[in-house]
Amino acid sequence: MLETYFKLKEHGTSVRTEVIAGLTTFLTMAYILLVNPDILSAAGMDKNAVFVATIIAAAAGSLIMGLYANYPIALAPGLGLNAFFSFTVVLEMGHPWQVALGAVFISGVVFLILSILPVREWIINSIPKSLKMAISAGIGFFIFFIALQFSGISVPGGALVTLGDVTAGPVILVAIGFIAIVGLDAMKVPGAIVLGILGTTVLSIIFGLSEFQGIVSAPPNPAPTLFQLDIIGALDVTLISVIFAFLFVDLFDTAGTLVGVSHRAGLLDENGNLPRLGKALTADSGATIIGSLFGTSTTTSYIESAAGVRAGGRTGLTAVVVAVLFLLALFFAPLANTVPRFATAPALLFIGIVMAKGLIEIDWEDVTEYVPAVVTALVMPFAFSIAEGIAIGFIVFAGVKIVSRRFDDLTPAVIVLAVLFLLKFAFL
Repeated sequence: MLETYFKLKEHGTSVRTEVIAGLTTFLTMAYILLVNPDILSAAGMDKNAVFVATIIAAAAGSLIMGLYANYPIALAPGLGLNAFFSFTVVLEMGHPWQVALGAVFISGVVFLILSILPVREWIINSIPKSLKMAISAGIGFFIFFIALQFSGISVPGGALVTLGDVTAGPVILVAIGFIAIVGLDAMKVPGAIVLGILGTTVLSIIFGLSEFQGIVSAPPNPAPTLFQLDIIGALDVTLISVIFAFLFVDLFDTAGTLVGVSHRAGLLDENGNLPRLGKALTADSGATIIGSLFGTSTTTSYIESAAGVRAGGRTGLTAVVVAVLFLLALFFAPLANTVPRFATAPALLFIGIVMAKGLIEIDWEDVTEYVPAVVTALVMPFAFSIAEGIAIGFIVFAGVKIVSRRFDDLTPAVIVLAVLFLLKFAFL
């Protein structure tokens, strides 16, 4: 049944490989179970209820992505979007968190409509190949930068960041885990990434850097945030910019993730486009709607899915496994909490480097291709935003093509998006 539904042989994979890939992806993104409740609780939301909402949103989104779109891409509430929700919309602008959830719901509905109309598909498929490869590499740099911070290798200091204490226990364990993953992968050991994560976790417990939290506990009560969103309140004219921000950031974060992860998985067609993209986008927008009903900020496709792809995941079965593991986390919250955040850093460092391989497919003999590509890739980590990297990349790409009179390289979508991005930076 699994072979028939997911077409495993056609994608050169197996049930065992997909299960390992799903476990790998889950472990690299399980930190969201701890981070999301912390961030949203700053807005006054019940932390335990948000924990449940995070799991439901991630499980629902991953399940839809796996069963409907058949892609090995997992979803969960997005980092950055949750911070915007709490610290900007609620704490800075003064809107109640219920109204903010209503804005997330509305943005998800608009997202779904755009997905059905194939507007988003048209936009994403209109991205030039050089920018697609740059997005893949840029996401890799972004992941690498996050991993440096998770591990403590990079800390705030100097003009921007500086080297952390390389003699600290977590940093040493991250280095050992990273080298182990690279070595195991070189020997083509199945599940090298997940073995690195688990090994780092075990060592952290042995050396007293983390604690074994237990195994089973009853799921927390979701009632404090369940169906508490205020949709009517979110229709206020002052929230138009908020809804647009949720929609805009999710659109291009998702675009970058889908393109980047799918490229590493070899799922793009001969023209560099993603088949069944409309279904993948529908899964993303549907997950945002479900998440807002349960009580969490915008749900989006996760760049950590690249970990599962690297472990061999090629079909939706990988995403289904992730969904099941998230649901199990409802009952195994103490066990999930046992994996410290720095234990995922070795995997993320490795994945970031692997994703940077997309740069080799750029035409390095054409300055109008490689300059916008490099700008796109570098802005993402330094601006700490996939969406901003894509926006600036479009502007630079259109600008250099116009100045060099390479008008045939420009599509209507690129021109329109470049203009919209310019307006965004100018007035928003």
